[in-house]
Amino acid sequence: MFVAQFVLLRLLLILFSLLLFLLVLLLLIFVALLLHLLLLLLHLLLLLLMLVALLLFLVAILPLLLPHLPLLLIIVPVLLLLLLLLLLLLLLFLIAVLVDLVVFVPKSLFYFLLYFLLLFLLFPLLLLLFVAQFLLLLLVLLLLLLLLHLYLLFFLPVLLLFYLYLLFFLLVLFL
Repeated sequence: MFVAQFVLLRLLLILFSLLLFLLVLLLLIFVALLLHLLLLLLHLLLLLLMLVALLLFLVAILPLLLPHLPLLLIIVPVLLLLLLLLLLLLLLFLIAVLVDLVVFVPKSLFYFLLYFLLLFLLFPLLLLLFVAQFLLLLLVLLLLLLLLHLYLLFFLPVLLLFYLYLLFFLLVLFL
Protein backbone atom coordinates (compact mmCIF):
# COMPACT_ATOMS: atom_id res chain seq x y z
CA MET A 1 0.00 0.00 0.00
CA PHE A 2 2.81 2.37 0.92
CA VAL A 3 4.68 1.55 -2.31
CA ALA A 4 1.57 2.25 -4.42
CA GLN A 5 1.06 5.58 -2.67
CA PHE A 6 4.74 6.43 -3.20
CA VAL A 7 4.52 5.60 -6.92
CA LEU A 8 1.29 7.59 -7.28
CA LEU A 9 2.85 10.54 -5.47
CA ARG A 10 5.90 10.44 -7.73
CA LEU A 11 3.70 10.28 -10.85
CA LEU A 12 1.65 13.24 -9.64
CA LEU A 13 4.86 15.13 -8.91
CA ILE A 14 6.17 14.43 -12.43
CA LEU A 15 2.87 15.53 -13.99
CA PHE A 16 2.77 18.67 -11.87
CA SER A 17 6.37 19.59 -12.77
CA LEU A 18 5.61 18.96 -16.47
CA LEU A 19 2.55 21.20 -16.34
CA LEU A 20 4.50 23.85 -14.46
CA PHE A 21 7.27 23.70 -17.07
CA LEU A 22 4.72 24.10 -19.89
CA LEU A 23 3.09 27.02 -18.09
CA VAL A 24 6.44 28.77 -17.61
CA LEU A 25 7.31 28.11 -21.27
CA LEU A 26 4.00 29.61 -22.41
CA LEU A 27 4.54 32.60 -20.15
CA LEU A 28 8.07 33.15 -21.49
CA ILE A 29 6.87 32.97 -25.11
CA PHE A 30 4.05 35.39 -24.33
CA VAL A 31 6.44 37.83 -22.61
CA ALA A 32 8.90 37.57 -25.54
CA LEU A 33 6.13 38.31 -28.04
CA LEU A 34 4.89 41.19 -25.92
CA LEU A 35 8.39 42.69 -25.61
CA HIS A 36 8.94 42.26 -29.34
CA LEU A 37 5.72 44.06 -30.19
CA LEU A 38 6.55 46.74 -27.64
CA LEU A 39 9.92 47.35 -29.29
CA LEU A 40 8.27 47.55 -32.70
CA LEU A 41 5.75 50.08 -31.40
CA LEU A 42 8.57 52.08 -29.83
CA HIS A 43 10.40 52.20 -33.17
CA LEU A 44 7.20 53.30 -34.89
CA LEU A 45 6.69 56.02 -32.28
CA LEU A 46 10.27 57.26 -32.78
CA LEU A 47 9.74 57.44 -36.54
CA LEU A 48 6.50 59.37 -36.06
CA LEU A 49 8.26 61.76 -33.68
CA MET A 50 10.97 62.31 -36.30
CA LEU A 51 8.28 63.07 -38.87
CA VAL A 52 6.55 65.55 -36.54
CA ALA A 53 9.90 67.17 -35.71
CA LEU A 54 10.64 67.59 -39.42
CA LEU A 55 7.23 69.11 -40.06
CA LEU A 56 7.64 71.49 -37.11
CA PHE A 57 11.06 72.45 -38.43
CA LEU A 58 9.52 73.18 -41.85
CA VAL A 59 6.75 75.29 -40.28
CA ALA A 60 9.29 77.20 -38.15
CA ILE A 61 11.80 77.87 -40.92
CA LEU A 62 9.35 78.82 -43.69
CA PRO A 63 8.63 82.40 -42.48
CA LEU A 64 12.34 83.05 -42.17
CA LEU A 65 12.97 81.89 -45.73
CA LEU A 66 10.17 83.91 -47.41
CA PRO A 67 12.34 87.00 -48.02
CA HIS A 68 14.86 84.80 -49.79
CA LEU A 69 12.56 83.36 -52.45
CA PRO A 70 15.27 81.96 -54.77
CA LEU A 71 16.86 80.18 -51.82
CA LEU A 72 13.41 78.90 -50.84
CA LEU A 73 12.96 77.39 -54.29
CA ILE A 74 16.12 75.35 -53.69
CA ILE A 75 15.47 74.35 -50.04
CA VAL A 76 11.77 73.38 -50.31
CA PRO A 77 12.31 70.58 -52.85
CA VAL A 78 15.19 69.26 -50.74
CA LEU A 79 13.00 69.34 -47.62
CA LEU A 80 10.14 67.70 -49.50
CA LEU A 81 12.55 65.05 -50.71
CA LEU A 82 13.66 64.49 -47.09
CA LEU A 83 10.01 64.24 -46.04
CA LEU A 84 9.35 61.75 -48.82
CA LEU A 85 12.39 59.76 -47.74
CA LEU A 86 11.10 59.72 -44.15
CA LEU A 87 7.68 58.54 -45.33
CA LEU A 88 9.39 55.83 -47.36
CA LEU A 89 11.29 54.77 -44.22
CA LEU A 90 8.00 54.68 -42.32
CA LEU A 91 6.46 52.52 -45.05
CA LEU A 92 9.46 50.17 -44.99
CA PHE A 93 9.15 49.97 -41.22
CA LEU A 94 5.47 49.05 -41.47
CA ILE A 95 6.33 46.37 -44.03
CA ALA A 96 9.01 45.07 -41.65
CA VAL A 97 6.44 44.99 -38.83
CA LEU A 98 4.00 43.03 -40.98
CA VAL A 99 6.69 40.59 -42.09
CA ASP A 100 7.80 40.23 -38.50
CA LEU A 101 4.26 39.50 -37.35
CA VAL A 102 3.82 36.99 -40.16
CA VAL A 103 7.19 35.28 -39.55
CA PHE A 104 8.10 35.73 -35.88
CA VAL A 105 4.80 34.86 -34.20
CA PRO A 106 4.21 31.57 -36.10
CA LYS A 107 7.87 30.65 -35.59
CA SER A 108 7.48 31.08 -31.83
CA LEU A 109 4.25 29.08 -31.86
CA PHE A 110 5.98 26.40 -33.95
CA TYR A 111 8.81 26.16 -31.40
CA PHE A 112 6.32 26.00 -28.57
CA LEU A 113 4.44 23.15 -30.31
CA LEU A 114 7.75 21.41 -30.97
CA TYR A 115 8.70 21.61 -27.27
CA PHE A 116 5.23 20.43 -26.33
CA LEU A 117 5.45 17.42 -28.66
CA LEU A 118 8.97 16.62 -27.48
CA LEU A 119 7.76 16.65 -23.90
CA PHE A 120 4.95 14.28 -24.72
CA LEU A 121 7.35 12.06 -26.64
CA LEU A 122 9.80 12.18 -23.75
CA PHE A 123 7.11 11.51 -21.15
CA PRO A 124 7.22 7.69 -21.61
CA LEU A 125 11.00 7.89 -21.33
CA LEU A 126 10.64 9.87 -18.10
CA LEU A 127 8.15 7.30 -16.86
CA LEU A 128 10.56 4.49 -17.75
CA LEU A 129 13.33 6.37 -15.95
CA PHE A 130 11.10 6.73 -12.90
CA VAL A 131 10.30 2.98 -12.92
CA ALA A 132 14.00 2.16 -13.26
CA GLN A 133 14.80 4.52 -10.39
CA PHE A 134 12.08 2.93 -8.27
CA LEU A 135 13.37 -0.59 -9.06
CA LEU A 136 16.90 0.51 -8.19
CA LEU A 137 15.61 1.87 -4.89
CA LEU A 138 13.89 -1.45 -4.18
CA LEU A 139 17.11 -3.29 -5.03
CA VAL A 140 19.09 -1.10 -2.62
CA LEU A 141 16.49 -1.70 0.10
CA LEU A 142 16.68 -5.46 -0.49
CA LEU A 143 20.48 -5.33 -0.30
CA LEU A 144 20.28 -3.39 2.97
CA LEU A 145 17.84 -5.95 4.35
CA LEU A 146 20.18 -8.75 3.26
CA LEU A 147 23.12 -7.04 4.98
CA LEU A 148 21.06 -6.56 8.12
CA HIS A 149 20.05 -10.21 8.00
CA LEU A 150 23.68 -11.28 7.57
CA TYR A 151 24.68 -9.03 10.46
CA LEU A 152 21.99 -10.49 12.68
CA LEU A 153 22.79 -14.02 11.58
CA PHE A 154 26.59 -14.05 11.79
CA PHE A 155 28.10 -10.99 13.40
CA LEU A 156 25.69 -10.49 16.27
CA PRO A 157 26.28 -13.95 17.82
CA VAL A 158 30.03 -13.44 17.53
CA LEU A 159 29.66 -10.03 19.16
CA LEU A 160 27.50 -11.52 21.92
CA LEU A 161 30.09 -14.24 22.53
CA PHE A 162 32.81 -11.60 22.69
CA TYR A 163 30.82 -9.59 25.27
CA LEU A 164 30.16 -12.76 27.29
CA TYR A 165 33.86 -13.62 27.18
CA LEU A 166 34.71 -10.04 28.26
CA LEU A 167 32.19 -10.22 31.07
CA PHE A 168 33.57 -13.58 32.19
CA PHE A 169 37.12 -12.19 32.03
CA LEU A 170 36.14 -9.16 34.14
CA LEU A 171 34.35 -11.39 36.67
CA VAL A 172 37.40 -13.61 37.00
CA LEU A 173 39.68 -10.61 37.25
CA PHE A 174 37.75 -8.79 39.95
CA LEU A 175 36.48 -11.77 41.96
